[in-house]
Amino acid sequence: MESSLEHTLLFEAIGTHWSIKTERELSEEVKLAIHSRIETFDMTYSRFRKDSLVTKIAQQKGTFVFPEDAMPLFAFYRKLYELTNGKMTPLIGGMLEKAGYDANYSLQPKTQESLPAWDDVLKIDGTKVTTTQPVTLDVGAAGKGYLVDVICELLDRAGINEYVVDASGDLRHKGHNENRVGLEDPREPGAVIGVIDVRNQSLCASAITRRKWGKYHHVFDPDTKDSTKGIVATWVTADSTMLADGIATSLFFVDPNAIRKEFTFEFVRMHDDGGVEYSPAFEKALFEG
Repeated sequence: MESSLEHTLLFEAIGTHWSIKTERELSEEVKLAIHSRIETFDMTYSRFRKDSLVTKIAQQKGTFVFPEDAMPLFAFYRKLYELTNGKMTPLIGGMLEKAGYDANYSLQPKTQESLPAWDDVLKIDGTKVTTTQPVTLDVGAAGKGYLVDVICELLDRAGINEYVVDASGDLRHKGHNENRVGLEDPREPGAVIGVIDVRNQSLCASAITRRKWGKYHHVFDPDTKDSTKGIVATWVTADSTMLADGIATSLFFVDPNAIRKEFTFEFVRMHDDGGVEYSPAFEKALFEG
């Protein structure tokens, strides 16, 4: 089916490239709402901004009030924290900073320290987050997907019936038009291991080659105090981008069945020897070889 998405809005935000393709041109009011909502997200969650709420939480303990729609994000993180035995934790920001992935992008590692358990330092009651000590939060494993969903809600309210919102590979589609997406091979830039039609759902990918410096990449295991080993890339489709994004990261830590007992999704997972495992929905999408 030929695509009817003739209008494209391109911009950069939260350190990544965005593309919003729609059936009709967005009004200036809708564009302003999109940029304003992304700015609110950045002001809340970015550990790379001196004026963000997350930066304030890293500097002092206390009780902090988050936006109301932060509740589903924290609830999702808590569930993944439990399903991965604490490996998927919003406290990972401290470990990433010591590895050199800090606000100044120093890329200069420091001596790592063990992360505290969630319940020892973090209490969440609705929109209120109370900490017992300064902590560096990082919700990047699911936050970008969550933000894509928020932007899609703005498009829905504006009466946009067909669209693709793509935040550098974390994407969500709505409509009847075909939306074929290549699964980029992390071993060979520009090559793909398959193509899937992502229609009326979300697709997110995570690969260790996307953000890499020295001996590290951005998916960190709090138990080993090091970047994960064994899995090099994951792809996940789900009904929401937040789900797909967070689960794509979780699959670096645990077997897919550990997550599938709680959430519905389809996946591909590539190991460092090039072998892949996948759920039935991806069987026809993958190339042979």
